[in-house]
Amino acid sequence: MWHNIAAFIIKFRIALLVGLLAATGVMGYYASQVKLSYEFTSAVPTDNPKYIEYQNFRKQFGEDGNLLVVGVQTDHFFEPSFFNDYAVMARAMNEVQAVENVLSIPDAITLVKDTVTSKLKDMRIAAGEPPYSNVDSIKNAFLNLPVYKGFLYNPDTKAYMLAVRLNKDTLNSKYRETIVNAIIAHGDAFGKKHNVEMHYSGLPLIRTQMAMKVQSEMRLFLIMSFVLTAVILVIFFRAFVAVMASMLVVAIGVVWSVGTIVLLGYKITLLTALIPPLVVVIGIPNCVYLLNRYHHEYNRNPNKMKSLLRTVDRMGIVTFFTNLTAAIGFGVFFFTKSVLLKEFGLVAGINIMAVFLISLIFIPAFFSFLPPPDVKHTKYLESKIINKVLTGLTNWVFGHRVWIYGFTAIVCGFSVWGLMRLKNDAHIVDDLPRSDKISVDLKFFEKNFKGVMPLEIVIDTRKKRGVVNGLEVIRKMDALCGVLETYPEIGKPISITNGVKFAAQQYFGGDTSYFAVPGDFGAAFLQPYLSAKKEGANGKDQTLSKLLFSFIDSNKQKARISVGMADVGSRKLPILLDSIRPKVYELFDTTKYDVTFTGTSITFLEGSKFIVASLRDSLIFAFLIIFGCMVALFRSWRILLISIIVNIVPLLITAGLMGWVGIRIKPSTVLVFSVALGITIDVTIRFLINFKQELTRHDDSIADTVHRTMHDTGLSIIYTSLILIAGFGVFMLSQFDGTKSLGYLTSMTLFLAMVTNLTLLPALLLWMDKVIEKKNNSVTFLMDDEENDAI
Repeated sequence: MWHNIAAFIIKFRIALLVGLLAATGVMGYYASQVKLSYEFTSAVPTDNPKYIEYQNFRKQFGEDGNLLVVGVQTDHFFEPSFFNDYAVMARAMNEVQAVENVLSIPDAITLVKDTVTSKLKDMRIAAGEPPYSNVDSIKNAFLNLPVYKGFLYNPDTKAYMLAVRLNKDTLNSKYRETIVNAIIAHGDAFGKKHNVEMHYSGLPLIRTQMAMKVQSEMRLFLIMSFVLTAVILVIFFRAFVAVMASMLVVAIGVVWSVGTIVLLGYKITLLTALIPPLVVVIGIPNCVYLLNRYHHEYNRNPNKMKSLLRTVDRMGIVTFFTNLTAAIGFGVFFFTKSVLLKEFGLVAGINIMAVFLISLIFIPAFFSFLPPPDVKHTKYLESKIINKVLTGLTNWVFGHRVWIYGFTAIVCGFSVWGLMRLKNDAHIVDDLPRSDKISVDLKFFEKNFKGVMPLEIVIDTRKKRGVVNGLEVIRKMDALCGVLETYPEIGKPISITNGVKFAAQQYFGGDTSYFAVPGDFGAAFLQPYLSAKKEGANGKDQTLSKLLFSFIDSNKQKARISVGMADVGSRKLPILLDSIRPKVYELFDTTKYDVTFTGTSITFLEGSKFIVASLRDSLIFAFLIIFGCMVALFRSWRILLISIIVNIVPLLITAGLMGWVGIRIKPSTVLVFSVALGITIDVTIRFLINFKQELTRHDDSIADTVHRTMHDTGLSIIYTSLILIAGFGVFMLSQFDGTKSLGYLTSMTLFLAMVTNLTLLPALLLWMDKVIEKKNNSVTFLMDDEENDAI
C-alpha cells in the first residue's frame, strides 16, 4: 500500500503541491480571523450541577464577575490634595466606555430622612464637583456609615478600595482590553502623581490580562520553537535546503492549526494557544525521519527518485503510526465533557495528522525537483560523537543488562513512593508566579479586604414574596452574614440586610447604634421599599430600592448574599464550604428553604477538579487505544508488554519526581502525561518497526538485529528527541507556572523516554531472545503474513 502511495505522490507531485498551497491560502484567510477567549467557566461541562446552578444564578441576578477593583494604602487619604485627585480619578474612570458605575468614597451615597414625607432620599456625601473644600466634614460623614466599612475601606490597615462595574456585554468583546487598560491608565497616573502604589484586581482584570499574556506568549513560543528547531536542524543536516523544507512544512502546519480553530468556531484559550508551537515541535520529527531515511537510501543506492520512493514506502507506516499515537494522546481529550479540553483535543488531534499529511506530500515532492544530496549533506550519518555514544550504549545493553534492570527497578520503587506524595490543588491564578503583578495585587486585596473572588449564597424561600414578608428571613440572613465574617478567608458579605440596616440607621437619626435590622414595630418605614415593584427601582430617588432589589429576584422569593473571598484553591474550598453549611442549615431549615453556593469561584474550581479527573480518564483511554494500535501493528503480546514497560517507566519517574519536589496535581501538570505518552511511544514504534524490517536481513537473529537497529535508528531517535525536548523546553519561558510545568516536565519525560528506548527497550528485546531460544527458536510472530510466507 505504501509503495502505491509513494508512486502516487511522485507522479502527481506538481498537482499535490499546488493543492497544498491553495489549501494553505484558504486556511490562512480563516487564521487571520482568530479571536481570544476570556471565559473562565468553559472547563465545566454544561450538564454539571454546579454549572447549571451558576447559569440559573446569572439569569436571575446577572453577572457576578464584572467588578474591577482598585486599591491604595495610605495614611494621607483624607488630605485635601490626595482626596480631590482621587475623586477626579474616580470620575475619569466612570467616563470610560462600558463602565456602568464607579463606587468610591468621594461618590458614596448617604440616605436622608425627609422631615415632611418621612421618606428616605439619597444624597452624595461629597456634594458637587471636585475639588472639595470640606474634606474633613466628608470624612466624618463617611466614617459614620458602617455599611461601607470592610468594603470601601479598612480602618485597621488604612487601605481604600474603589469598585468599577463593567457592562456584562463587553466582558467577552474585543474592546475589553482597551477598557481595562484605560481604567488602569487613570489609576497609574494618580499613583505616579502621589507616589503611591496602585493595586488592581477582580475577574475582569484577571481574565483580560491573562488573555493578553496568552496572546503574547503564543507569538513568543512560535518564534522560539522555529528558531530552536532550525538551529538543531542546521547542526543535524548542515544543509540550508533541508532546514528550509522542514520549516515550510511546520509553517504550513501552523497556519492550518490556527485556521482549524476558527473553522470549528473556537477561540484562542490558554490551551489552544499551545497548539501552533506544538505543531512545530511534533512536525519537525516527521521531516527528520523522512530526510534521514532519504539520505540512508541514497547512500545505499544513489538513485534520487528510487530513494524517495523507498523513503515513503518504508517510512510512511512509521510516520503514520507515530503521528497517530501522538494524535490519540491529544485527541482523547475530545471525549471528555469539558469544553476547554474538547476544543484542545480536537484541534490538536486533527492538526497532528494534518502535519503528517503535509510532510508526507511536501518532502518527497519538493526534493524530487532538487539535485540529489551531496556528500556533505549526508556526512551527519557518520557522526563520530553520536556513533560513539551509540556504541557505548550498545555495549552496556549487551554487557550489563542486569544492571539496567536493577537500576530501573530501584528508580521505579522510589518513583512509586514519590507518587504517593502527590497532592491535588488548583487556584484561579494558579498559573501565575507569585511575583507577577496580578498575584501581588490579589494578595493585597486578600490581606486588606479578605479577597475579591466572587462567592454567592442564594436563599430560596420556596414561596413568592417569601423574602420580604416580615423580617424573619432578613434577620436570618443577617445572622448568616455575621457567621461568614468570622472566617478569615471571606470578606464582608453584601446582601439585602446591608440596605435594611443602612436605612434603619439613617431613618433613626444616623446613630451607628441603629445600624441593625430593626424590630417589627420599628420596621414600618421599610414596607414601602420592600413592597415596591422591581421595575420601579430605576428613578433618581430610588437608591434604596435599587440596593434592595439588586439582591433579591423579581418574585422576591430568592435572596443572594455576595462575598469576596480569597483564592483558597480547589482543595481548601470544599473544606471551607463544608464548615459553613452546618451553620447555614441551623439558620435555614432545609424543610423550608433551599440554600445554594455558587459563583465564579466555585464554578472555576469545579472546572479545575473536573479537568484533572478528565485528564486522568483520558490518559487511561489513550493508553488503551495506543497500545491497541501496537497490538495491531506488531501482533505480539511480548512486544506489547515490552512497549508498556518502556513507556510507563518515564511517566512513573516524572510523577515520582513531582511528588518528591512538591509539584501539585493540577490541569497543567496532569496534561503532561497524556501528551508525553502520545509522543514517547513514537520513539518505541520507530525503533520496533526498524527492528522488524531488519530482522529478516540478519537471519532472524534478534541479537544482531538489535545491534544494527540501535545504530540505524539511534541517530534519528537522538536528534528527534533533542528537537522535541528543545521544543517543549520553549514553554519554560512562559509567565504561567502551569505552562512552565508542561514545558520542563514534558521535556524531562521525553529525555527519560529517549534513554529507556535506547537502553531498556533493546535490553528487553534481548531478554525476549533468550525466552524464544529456550522454546522453539522462532520469531515468526514478529513478521507480517507476507514475511512468514517468504520464510
